[in-house]
Amino acid sequence: MTETQATWLTQEAFERLQDELAHLEGDGRRHIVERIAAARAEGDLSENGGYHAARDEQAKNEARIRELQEKLRNVHIGTPPDDGVVEPGMEVTALVGGEEMTFLLGAREMAGTADIDVFSPTSPLGAAVDGHSVGETVAYTAPNGREFTVEILHTTPFTG
Repeated sequence: MTETQATWLTQEAFERLQDELAHLEGDGRRHIVERIAAARAEGDLSENGGYHAARDEQAKNEARIRELQEKLRNVHIGTPPDDGVVEPGMEVTALVGGEEMTFLLGAREMAGTADIDVFSPTSPLGAAVDGHSVGETVAYTAPNGREFTVEILHTTPFTG
């Protein structure tokens, strides 16, 4: 069994995800069930596009519910310590391939509506910088096969 990494979320992001989960489990499910029932009433299910579309929507809804439940089960509310170490929940400024960029290391849900690039700790860039400190230089291979060096210039807890 794979260990799930805890996600740092601001209080606002945590509440937003709880609200989304409540909607998907309540009104979202009810709406989809109503669409499936209406499509069933139309007759032959093998050629009923509305029925199949509603079933696909139901599968996506249930997958998102499971994803949110898992994220909310393994969450830290607040921000990681501001100790200069790159970890999930940190906003990182780095020289990547000679160009300065700022990004959030963590989950897209943490960024909310903030206009910032987000890299997962399991992405090539995220895995390369995770656990390293300001001033360190690391290397990684991008999905296209190119090698990049990354110099970590600054880290700060992401506050949204």
